[in-house]
Amino acid sequence: MNIALVLGAALAVLCVVLVALPFLREPDPVSDELDELTPERRRRLALAEGRDRALAALKELEADHRAGRVNDEDYRASIGPLRREAAEALRALDQPEAVAETQEKG
Repeated sequence: MNIALVLGAALAVLCVVLVALPFLREPDPVSDELDELTPERRRRLALAEGRDRALAALKELEADHRAGRVNDEDYRASIGPLRREAAEALRALDQPEAVAETQEKG
């Protein structure tokens, strides 16, 4: 009876190993080179980076104002341009050609 148990366990381990082998191997990449960005993708990337910078600056300004590190006058002088910059980047990212490009990818 012990031999049957050992053989069954060995067979189970062998089956698991055989099934797992394709998942354990690393696939061979077609190429190590990254795709070149199109001018439109570069523009969108620049817009997204601008949006992210503006939103991060807004968040930091809000935190500094709440913590008392930025006075009300400086806050009011800084908040408008940052909001405009973020809004312009968001508006540019929402243009129809940007939506069409995203749908082509999906």
